[in-house]
Amino acid sequence: MIPNWLKQRVYLTPHKIALTYHGESWTFKQVEEKSMTLARKLKANGLTNGDRIALLGPSNDEMVFIIHACMLLGLEIVMLNSRLTKKEIEWQVDDSAASVVLIADEFEKLLGESTSKLSFSEIQASDECMFEVEELWDPERTITIMYTSGTTGFPKGVRQTANNHTSSALSSVLNLGLEENDVWLCSMPLFHISGFSILVRSVLYGMEVKLYDKFDAQKVYEDIRQGSVTRISVVSVTLDKILREFEKHGTVAHASFKTMLAGGGPVPIDYLERAQTCDIPVLQTYGMTETSSQTATLSSQDAIRKIGSAGKPLFFNQIKINEARSPRENGEVYIRGPHVTPGYIGHVSDQNPLIDGWLPTGDIGYFDEEGYLYIVDRRSDLIISGGENIYPAEIENVLASHPFISEAGVCGKDDDEWGSVPIAFVVVTENVSDEELRVFCRERLASYKVPKAFCFVEELPRNASNKLLRRELKKWADLQ
Repeated sequence: MIPNWLKQRVYLTPHKIALTYHGESWTFKQVEEKSMTLARKLKANGLTNGDRIALLGPSNDEMVFIIHACMLLGLEIVMLNSRLTKKEIEWQVDDSAASVVLIADEFEKLLGESTSKLSFSEIQASDECMFEVEELWDPERTITIMYTSGTTGFPKGVRQTANNHTSSALSSVLNLGLEENDVWLCSMPLFHISGFSILVRSVLYGMEVKLYDKFDAQKVYEDIRQGSVTRISVVSVTLDKILREFEKHGTVAHASFKTMLAGGGPVPIDYLERAQTCDIPVLQTYGMTETSSQTATLSSQDAIRKIGSAGKPLFFNQIKINEARSPRENGEVYIRGPHVTPGYIGHVSDQNPLIDGWLPTGDIGYFDEEGYLYIVDRRSDLIISGGENIYPAEIENVLASHPFISEAGVCGKDDDEWGSVPIAFVVVTENVSDEELRVFCRERLASYKVPKAFCFVEELPRNASNKLLRRELKKWADLQ
């Protein structure tokens, strides 16, 4: 059995700061009191242990309290992405068979009239109904359900259990370590595994979370420079924006800053080298919705020696490169461990995500001679041109090192002669010509990997966690 996270944390360190938001802070005891009040109000609205609800709200203090309230009451929480369209949200609500949507008042327009909903203001105005809080949880109890980001196709509702989340958090701390003064800056959306996992770590570690409504590069820069936070989770695009702030001011990170955890896909080597100049320890990590966040993470000791690697599997986790027989041989990444989802819900509830106990990820990677994992790209994004395999991330890595390119995305476009050819979409900071970029790439890439066209755009298509949506790029490429 697993102790009720918040109840156990309050028993251990009731007066330690749990949450800071817009300059106001709450201890774990205060978080529990606010969350219990909301849990009793939810109970008064007819909800009870084992019910499945959907949750749609911003990343703010009230959202944190409602998330904890749902867990205290024993509800299964379908975390809805507020950046989806009305049609996409309603599809997920229907697919999940959630009994009601708990929704922030400002988001009510995202739901249709026929959808059963309970607004945050209605919850706050409700009476309270007492109930007995579970002190212990069944490890297989579903805590959250998150729909896959849709980077590769139709979303799937992924079950994440108490054991999944707990194992993930414990594996992470065994790698990163923990100190009394740790404060994790959360600028990831709480509905995403990257954001939610920070809340889980908070109650398991007894660690403060400094919560942002949304990512703000200048504020993040100030927090890191001043030493008011010690850790943060980022993806490539947000990492680059933070680095640009440091470079603009000619400053470095505060000595107390320990970890910038970079996930969401391979990080350009150029970004990692720039981070070193700013005294920012960037640790690449690899994980997914189906693994409740991290599966492998580079250790701080290896950050420079193994730059570009996602590290080794965390303590309880196993990774293999399917059908690879030697180091540096590319293959599909397979994962096994207590952090791996037991399955899906809704339209794919009958699909077993595992093959002989292993989760096929759809990602291509390899191990080096010392057992360090390197993620090459998504298998579905592979470009096969004239029989040669081209990984978009490799080309994006090169383009990201160009001084006038702030973002780059590459995909394949059908070609009568070669089958498929790479097309690059770039966001630039200064004027640069197609030919200049072509020459830049030719000096660094094999000729068949050089993009056949460069498309200059204002921004790239990304999901709520700032992952590049190559599926959308392919649509753009078809229009070229």
